[in-house]
Amino acid sequence: MEKRIGLGARSVVVRAPEGVRGQVPLVVMPVFRGDGSEVWRRCQELECPAFSLVSIGGVAWECDMTPWAAEPATRREAAYEGGAPAFLAELLDEVLPAAEAEIAGAGLGVAWRGIAGYSLAGLFALWSTWQTDAFLRVASASGSLWYEGWLGFAQDQEPAAWPERAYLSLGSKEHKTPNRLMRNVRTATEQTRDLLCSHGVECTFELNPGNHFQDPDLRMARGIRWILD
Repeated sequence: MEKRIGLGARSVVVRAPEGVRGQVPLVVMPVFRGDGSEVWRRCQELECPAFSLVSIGGVAWECDMTPWAAEPATRREAAYEGGAPAFLAELLDEVLPAAEAEIAGAGLGVAWRGIAGYSLAGLFALWSTWQTDAFLRVASASGSLWYEGWLGFAQDQEPAAWPERAYLSLGSKEHKTPNRLMRNVRTATEQTRDLLCSHGVECTFELNPGNHFQDPDLRMARGIRWILD
């Protein structure tokens, strides 16, 4: 099943498995471009267990995915505005109810919710678990955990609920950069993994070949598969 929902500026696509009844996991995924179809295709290639995927487009990346205002990583990027709290409220209050109504209409229920994201959306996915207990599992693929203030926030603040499972990944070359913010990404990601593991979260960190832009759909699908297993 594939259903497109227009919610203001957002473009939401709900995908659910065919020929399945009962409850299956639901994974929410903000997307930078496209509609999530390539990630869904990759998930099928990886033979993921049955699940529903809710892809959210029309995202203002430097605003909606950033938890607080901060300087951008490069001069080419717009300022990071810190609009994630408003986006998360919209996700919980509008997007999820509409998506879950479509899933129910297809004869499916929601076993549990997860959240997944790539790059700044990977940061948003992890940050969201500190704000709400709506998401039981989280996948952050090449997450922007170099983000100014992230590690201190994660170490100092108690989350709404520690997730059951967490997947983190990076490209092997992502930290090999002269950029003063981004070169800390591997250390920040490994320390985030260690923090999650220390609180009983079943957690993994996967290092993929290449830089930040290599095989993003496959990397995201690998993260989703891991939290589904």
